Amino acid sequence: MTTSEIRIGVSSCLLGQEVRYDGGHKHYRYATDVLAEYFTLVPVCPEVEVGMAIPRETVRLQGDPAAPRMVAPRSGEDWTDRMNAWSRKRTRELAAEDLCGYLFKKNSPSCGVFRLKVYQDKGMPDHGGRGLFAAAFIAANPLLPVEEEGRLSDPHLRENFIERVFAYHRLKALFTGRWKRGDVVAFHSREKYLLMAHSPRHYKELGQLVAAVADHGPAAFRDRYMELFMQGLEVKATTRRHVNALLHVAGHLRGTISDPEQKRVIAVIEEYGKGLVPLVVPMTLLKHYIELHDLPYVGAQSYLAPHPKELMLRNHV
Repeated sequence: MTTSEIRIGVSSCLLGQEVRYDGGHKHYRYATDVLAEYFTLVPVCPEVEVGMAIPRETVRLQGDPAAPRMVAPRSGEDWTDRMNAWSRKRTRELAAEDLCGYLFKKNSPSCGVFRLKVYQDKGMPDHGGRGLFAAAFIAANPLLPVEEEGRLSDPHLRENFIERVFAYHRLKALFTGRWKRGDVVAFHSREKYLLMAHSPRHYKELGQLVAAVADHGPAAFRDRYMELFMQGLEVKATTRRHVNALLHVAGHLRGTISDPEQKRVIAVIEEYGKGLVPLVVPMTLLKHYIELHDLPYVGAQSYLAPHPKELMLRNHV
C-alpha cells in the first residue's frame, strides 16, 4: 500500500474550509502543502456537522473538566447532548475511513485535545479539558496517533506524530487478513531499533509476547501486540536512546568496513549525541555503508527510514 493511501482525519478549518464561528478558517499550510503529499486528508467539522450555523455564536466548555458541558455563553444554549450524540455517531462512521491518525484544531471546544479551558462559575478556568468530539473519538480509538496543529511547531512532536502514523499503517497491514507467527516475528525484527530508540522496555515486553504467541488466541495476541507497540512509540525518542540504537546498527558493520571507517561512524554518532549534528547525519552515513555492502537484516530496519526523507523530520538538532 502506498503512502497516498494512508488516511488521517483533520479538522476542516485547518484545510482552509470556512467553517468557523466567524465564517473564517484556520488554514494550516503544513497540512495542505506537506502532509497532503503523503496522506489522504479526511475533513471533519463537528460544530457544522452537528447543526451549528455559519456564522454562529461562540461556544465554550464549562463545569466539570472530566465531563464538561458545551454552552453558548451569550444565549445560554446548551449543545452538550447533541454534540455527544453526534460525536458517537461520527466516530462510528469514521471507522470505515480506515484512519491512521488524526490532526485536531487546538483550543476548540469540540476538537481540542490538550489543556483545553473549561470555565467555572467562579475563579480562573481549569486547563484540564478536552473537546467533546476529540474525547469521544480518542476513547473509541485509543491507539490511533492524534495531535494538535499548534504542537507540530515542535520538531520532536512533529516527528513523533508522523512517525507513529506511518508505523500504525504498517501495524494494521500486518494484522489485515490471515497472519502467521512468522509474519509477526519478521515484523517485530524489522521494528527492533525503532522501538529501542523510543522505549527499550516496550521492545522487551513485545519480544516476550512474540515468544509466547502460542499461549494466546489470535485476537488477544493481536490486540495486546498493537497496544504495546503503539504505547512504545508514543514514548518520545531521546538523544541517548537514539545513540544506543545507532551504535547497535553500527555493530552490524563490524568486520565489513575498515577500522578507520568504523571509527568515523562512531565519531559521527558521538557528535550527534553531543548535539553537534542532527540525526540525519549519522543515519545517512550508516545507510551508505549498509547499502554499499548489502546487509539485508539491518537494511530492512524501519528505523533507517520510518518516513519519507523528503519530510526532513530528522534534520533538526
